Amino acid sequence: MPVNAVEQEAASATGEFQSLEEKIYRTIELLKNAREAKAHAERDANRLRTQLEERVEETEQMRGELITLRKEREEVRSRVEKLLKQIDAIASAEA
Repeated sequence: MPVNAVEQEAASATGEFQSLEEKIYRTIELLKNAREAKAHAERDANRLRTQLEERVEETEQMRGELITLRKEREEVRSRVEKLLKQIDAIASAEA
């Protein structure tokens, strides 16, 4: 084999090695970026999960308050109706 052919083969092998090395470095960078993105997504998911739990608690509390207010409204309505009936009775007795 001529010396020139050996040199070309060595240069080709070196080029292939450098290409492979570059691909490995790019893969490493992609892996780092993917891990950072995953960590960021996990933090966001945890934050959103916490917010959701807080909103569920607030909703339950508001639901309880709404039920209480509706009961109070019905009690007030009933009392007002009784007072109106008494007023009507007094007005009818006077007439």
